[in-house]
Amino acid sequence: MAAPGCKSTLSWVVLKRSLSASPRSTSAAPRPLLHGSKLSERRATHPAVYQATFTHRYPVFLCFSCQESMTESLRTCYHYLNETSRSFAAVIQALDGELRHAVCIFYLVLRALDTVEDDMTIPLGTKVPLLHNFYTFLNDPEWRFTGSQEKDRKVLEDFPTISLEFRNLGAEYRHVISDICHRMGVGMAEFLEKNVQSMHEWDKYCHYVAGLVGIGLSKLFSASELEDAEVGQDIELANSMGLFLQKTNIIRDYLEDQRDGREFWPEEAWGQFVERHSDFSQPQHLQSALSCLNLLVTDALRHVPHVLKYLSRLRNKSVFNFCAIPQVMAIATLSACYNNPQVFEGVVKIRKGQAVTVMMEATNLSAVCTIISQYTEEIAQKIPQTDPSHNKTLQIVDEIRTVIQSQAPLASRTLHLSPVYLSAAMLLAALSWQYLSTVSEQNASVGDTQGR
Repeated sequence: MAAPGCKSTLSWVVLKRSLSASPRSTSAAPRPLLHGSKLSERRATHPAVYQATFTHRYPVFLCFSCQESMTESLRTCYHYLNETSRSFAAVIQALDGELRHAVCIFYLVLRALDTVEDDMTIPLGTKVPLLHNFYTFLNDPEWRFTGSQEKDRKVLEDFPTISLEFRNLGAEYRHVISDICHRMGVGMAEFLEKNVQSMHEWDKYCHYVAGLVGIGLSKLFSASELEDAEVGQDIELANSMGLFLQKTNIIRDYLEDQRDGREFWPEEAWGQFVERHSDFSQPQHLQSALSCLNLLVTDALRHVPHVLKYLSRLRNKSVFNFCAIPQVMAIATLSACYNNPQVFEGVVKIRKGQAVTVMMEATNLSAVCTIISQYTEEIAQKIPQTDPSHNKTLQIVDEIRTVIQSQAPLASRTLHLSPVYLSAAMLLAALSWQYLSTVSEQNASVGDTQGR
């Protein structure tokens, strides 16, 4: 909702609407998750640590080793986490120590804020003050909002439970969450009734809805002392982590957003090729559409050097995986989108097997560099000679190559492993597969509905 609303990422772990895995067969019988793998054997070695339960088609990730010590309100917060982000919940609960709870509450607070922003039934006269003042409700034990019609309205209706657990966090975590909530609310309000005009405004918009998430998470990582202070202090790198994901989201979802009456591509970009943003969905404008698409993909790629530098600084294994997985999925998505007419005709799909493989391999800097290099080279091979952004795209590809080469000495260092990491990693793969299967079914259902 860029004139009418915002498009928020909220999650680093799995891009909102960014993974659309293509089903292998619609007629085949359901297969067991990771059939033939060592998943059950590995889980058996840590029976009290992690267990995945699947309610209907949706995975729920529970940390039984922590649940016994949780307050009732904190258990409720994890229940809401599983309800509102079934995929994100898995990776949050693979984080180490008290950081797990801080990130859970951070997510729920921003989910509540985003629910207010997304609800088009709330009048602007009510919504704008709510967005501006939302951070103050964190310290109001009684505040709740019962006027939302959104599917995630429960986080607003039971906000006292979330705010209670916010107040139970350490001061170092509370300060970060409150500050990011305040800045994001102000930014969302700014873009409620305005289209993104310039490339600078595109960066600013993406900063409000995603860059601030990256900055907040980075500060939480450092506050937990699982990561060095510089991770939370380098705002530029943290901001780029969020911008790379959000721009990928916006690029890939052009057609879906058009159908919903939303526009996020900056006018400075699309205005070079057509009179109206919606013209790209018309066949006669396909070449112009591809030129604009490639321009925006190139702009997104300029954040990759920062992404690699950021990841090279991480020391904790759970934090590294938390950050790395969405970044490699983003580069895979951009590669699939680049110069691809399907962006304007349907849904750009990443195969489920490919997605799970990428997620499982992105566990160290060397592997991440290899994955990013692979997809960067795929983009390089697809650059049309006549594309208006041809030279700029080649330039950023060369920059990424140079950064990857410079990261080689760092890629061999050892990250600090959590004792339960291997079990959690295998479980994450299972959950990822289940999540991608769910998204495929939902996309198929949407496609059938639209076809009618």
